[in-house]
Amino acid sequence: MELLCLEMDTIIRARSDPNLLRDDRVLQNLLTIEERFLPQYSYFKGVQKDIQPFMRRMVATWMLEVCEEQKCEEEVFPLAMNYLDRFLAVVPTKKCNLQLLGAVCMFLASKLKETRPLTAEKLCIYTDNSIRPQELLEWELVVLGKLKWNLAAVTPNDFIEHIMRRLKRGMGRGGGRQAIVSLLSV
Repeated sequence: MELLCLEMDTIIRARSDPNLLRDDRVLQNLLTIEERFLPQYSYFKGVQKDIQPFMRRMVATWMLEVCEEQKCEEEVFPLAMNYLDRFLAVVPTKKCNLQLLGAVCMFLASKLKETRPLTAEKLCIYTDNSIRPQELLEWELVVLGKLKWNLAAVTPNDFIEHIMRRLKRGMGRGGGRQAIVSLLSV
């Protein structure tokens, strides 16, 4: 008897629950919870002395390129950026550690959102081996501690289906302007 495995590389995603999309409380809760995961002020003015905004932009571009090349789930990049910003808002970081921090944030986000997360070894390769897997794993614990292990952050992607549903509903009732007004009144 021969067993054949007919696996495919495509990932089938769960459909959205229409009951959650219809309930205005879900969107309101997302808006309320989102505030807990946003830095309250610009960390460049207070916490960060060595890191400048252009450096954050460079590491963000690198992180996006890695996520795209690795075909990560669409939630990985915004979640990783949320971790990066929250960490930078509380921990003074040297610019020589910024790419390591970005790699750790992608590592954590992919573990939360991917069925096959990025590996430490693969992320080290993307840094041209400027960091070691052990270093990444050590920083993982530091980042988790500073984020208080609170990784289920609300990101812009969480709002997309709610916004689209409201826009479609508003378009059917008399135009886009009414849909936008309805969306803003939440």
